Amino acid sequence: MDAALLFTLCNWLVLPAWLLLILLPSWRWTQRLVSAVWIPVLLGIAYAYAFYQAQPTPENGGFGSLAAVMILFSEPWVMVAGWIHYLVFDLFVGAWQLRDSKRHGIPHFWIVPCLLLTFMLGPVGLLSYLILRLIINRMTSLDENFAKP
Repeated sequence: MDAALLFTLCNWLVLPAWLLLILLPSWRWTQRLVSAVWIPVLLGIAYAYAFYQAQPTPENGGFGSLAAVMILFSEPWVMVAGWIHYLVFDLFVGAWQLRDSKRHGIPHFWIVPCLLLTFMLGPVGLLSYLILRLIINRMTSLDENFAKP
């Protein structure tokens, strides 16, 4: 398998999960599929495989400077591993947003833009959800046991 194929397979793996979060949030299988361990496990295996394929990493590549990161990500397998990293965490955040919004009575209509932003821009989507959560419920903590201010 080459890096481009793994990239495509991983993208296709998460797309149905995102569609379920956005279009069918109350369907009983949505949380069973999206919150289950199977998608993260499969992506974790793909991540480990991509990381293994990237060895040895490019000379002078690393995380110590922007230049080193740019060299590191010039290797296709490293780039795929980085992309899978984003896919896993963005989906995790999107699933959390759905569960959290249900727990706090935030209408799904209001979180759809946040989910779309999380899917496309990760941290911007999380930020938008946290702002929405603050405006609607005055929630200032991510601890679900924390009382409102």
